[in-house]
Amino acid sequence: MRPVLPRFGVVALALAALATSAPLGAARALELAQTAAPTPKAAPAPAARATSAAAVELRARQSAEQILKALRAGDAKARYAQFAPNLQRMTSPWLVETHMRRQPKVLSWQITSVIPGMESSTVEATLQTSAGQRSLLMVIDENGLLEGYHFNVADQPAEKVVKDFMDAIIGGRFVLASSFLAPELQEEVSAAGLQRKWQLLQRRTGNFLQVRRVARSESTTDMKLILVNTQFTRTTDNLFVILDNQNQIVGIDFPTDPSIATPASKP
Repeated sequence: MRPVLPRFGVVALALAALATSAPLGAARALELAQTAAPTPKAAPAPAARATSAAAVELRARQSAEQILKALRAGDAKARYAQFAPNLQRMTSPWLVETHMRRQPKVLSWQITSVIPGMESSTVEATLQTSAGQRSLLMVIDENGLLEGYHFNVADQPAEKVVKDFMDAIIGGRFVLASSFLAPELQEEVSAAGLQRKWQLLQRRTGNFLQVRRVARSESTTDMKLILVNTQFTRTTDNLFVILDNQNQIVGIDFPTDPSIATPASKP
């Protein structure tokens, strides 16, 4: 913060009195100059800032521990209660329980990183599961609730990641679908945003029927473009999903005006 500057008129008057030996007197003039200028607010002590950051980090760590305990116990009600309101609106305890039954069992974990923030904190953890080791990133808000999460799927084929993402979209599990997005994209496209994209698409194409093919269209060292050939009641359209080199989804193209107008054949 820049220091507050004195009020020049009052200070100049006091200095003039000092220079001309006005009746105020030198001592009184200096006293007037000092009391007229606003006192700059003292910056928070470094120790106080450090304590505050440490407290935020501790709360985020404790919340992460509770989230991971609910995962290990398979407690869908507790996990649902740990979701921030924006996620709760997009799911239900039943959907959470259905997803948890399909996932590898969490055996143990280690929190590897906690980055405290003013509105939310990022927590990274390594999980030991019945299917092997997995890395999990969690975004926890100031109330200790889960705002978003992302499992590291860099070791899986990009096509499988996109297929799992589409399965979540098709099944209406938009909280799960959003977990496939890179954390930066999650800030721009919420679970509710994914739902709106999917609903807007079907207003043009008709109801979803099936995914006919998931195939890699282009690939570089940094990006992968996956084509999802999808059949609806009125048309068949190509949806595109872009992944980075860690298989995080960084782009989604669900066109609202499909370019392909091929009548869908009966499945």
